[in-house]
Amino acid sequence: MIMKKAGLIICLLLLLIGCKSKTVSRDTEDLKIKKVSNAEISSEQQRKAYELGKRVLETCNTSKFKPFNETEVTQSVRENTTEERLTKTCTRFRQYYGSFIDLKLDGVYKTKNEVIYRYHALYSKKVANKELRVFVNEENLVSAIKSMDWDEKFDAKIAEQ
Repeated sequence: MIMKKAGLIICLLLLLIGCKSKTVSRDTEDLKIKKVSNAEISSEQQRKAYELGKRVLETCNTSKFKPFNETEVTQSVRENTTEERLTKTCTRFRQYYGSFIDLKLDGVYKTKNEVIYRYHALYSKKVANKELRVFVNEENLVSAIKSMDWDEKFDAKIAEQ
């Protein structure tokens, strides 16, 4: 009986040691975000980010979505931005925030591999305090579009890096 328990404990210890997580070294430069002036970014890219971000949110007003193509966004964005997913999100957004009005550019940021456009999303209900971030990769394709609650401390967090 004691031998069985000892064997079980040894097996558990070996299992735990074998499952130790590996440390992944990552260059911190990959993670750094810095604010840049609008003049440092091509006006064509700025226009594209604005139009594609606006296209997504206007779907909530019109219930019609013009699908993205391969010259606008990455494959993963095309696969994840479906009319079904947008309809689900839009139903919730219209209920809480009202009609989408426009996007107001709040800042442009750069990482090692992407440019991030941060927009204040304006809605008809004053309780709405949302932001939309549009990520553009090195191939000038939108690699992500994220909607979230407005973060008042975003610039302060960037400065701390």
